[in-house]
Amino acid sequence: MGLSLSLDPRIDRPPSMAYVPAPIEVSVIMPCLNESDTLAVCISKAQRALREHGIAGEIIVADNGSTDGSQVIAQNLGARVILVTERGYGHALMGGIAAARGTYIIMGDADDSYDFSEIPKFLYKLREGYDLVQGCRLPSGGGVVKDGAMPFLHRWVGSPLFSLIARKWFYASIHDVYCGLRGFTRELYERLDQRCTGMEFATEMIIKSALYREKITEVPIALHPDGRKSHPPHLKTFRDGWRTLRFFLMYSPRWLFFLPGILSILLGIVGYMIALPGLNWRGIVFDGHTLLFSTLAILVGYQAIFFALFTKVFAITEGLLPADPRLERFFAIATLEKGLVLAVGAIIVGGGLLLTAIHQWHLVSLGPLDYATTLRLVVPGVTLTALGVQTLLSSFFMSILSMRRR
Repeated sequence: MGLSLSLDPRIDRPPSMAYVPAPIEVSVIMPCLNESDTLAVCISKAQRALREHGIAGEIIVADNGSTDGSQVIAQNLGARVILVTERGYGHALMGGIAAARGTYIIMGDADDSYDFSEIPKFLYKLREGYDLVQGCRLPSGGGVVKDGAMPFLHRWVGSPLFSLIARKWFYASIHDVYCGLRGFTRELYERLDQRCTGMEFATEMIIKSALYREKITEVPIALHPDGRKSHPPHLKTFRDGWRTLRFFLMYSPRWLFFLPGILSILLGIVGYMIALPGLNWRGIVFDGHTLLFSTLAILVGYQAIFFALFTKVFAITEGLLPADPRLERFFAIATLEKGLVLAVGAIIVGGGLLLTAIHQWHLVSLGPLDYATTLRLVVPGVTLTALGVQTLLSSFFMSILSMRRR
């Protein structure tokens, strides 16, 4: 991942020099970027939870370039500080997890909105055999949102909506996709092979866990008001909402491209069925213009389906999605060679229709044409030719995209 972990002995010792007095069961990881207002109270709560429940654990502050002395605060309280130079929420967590020595990982933001004294309830579920234990702040999952802890749009629109999408699209059994307090096993993290280095890191974990059919459960927690005073929250409502939606759509190209593409093609076919014979329904005539609109619908829909395939193949080859047996069966049938044959066939038929139209124009000495007749040749000819070219180019690109590579 290209992470840069500090080995400065004042911050952290190299693994070969580290002294571990007892096996560490839990590593509590706090990503940090200028959290001097709240970091101390978060570390203290986590330490108290570990001590009072007899949990062998460590606290890691994954610092992402703080300039307010957060590193010193963490050191003075006995936490391990890992410096991660690559900026981004995901990068910080990856750096912290890479340095963690625990069997289980519990991550949470260091803004005092999460109560780290709730660590034991996550650990108990992990001990029961769950791979991912997601916190839930929303009442729908038994959680509590304290007054002033969550903006109106986040509480009543963003979090419930995206959580619903996660349940419906990916069958993730959670009610709060945005909750940053969660626990998971090291084995799960290694299996998921996380790729996102920004805020999408957290949602990637949920979606992948659901797609891989991992054991997921949810525990209710309380969300408290952000305790920071020196700077506003890092999250931006509309920017981060769009990034989440974009990420969901990339993981589910069926909803973004495939199903709309199928619908568009079907509408185009219906348009051809009523326009080619010149249907007249109660004085409404479907003619050449209907053919043109239908052609647009078919071309757009066809391209959308190819984009669904491109997105799916890219996501699988980059490790964002697990392999899909249905896609493998499809490509076992839809080979490059068959795509080229289909493309050439469509171009030949489309070109034949266009040549027929040109011949009719020649028969009238290149004079005026009966558009009602010739458009029934020209429009389908253009459509088939364009579809053939799209198939030709897309087949080659799909073949390149699906090539095995390191």
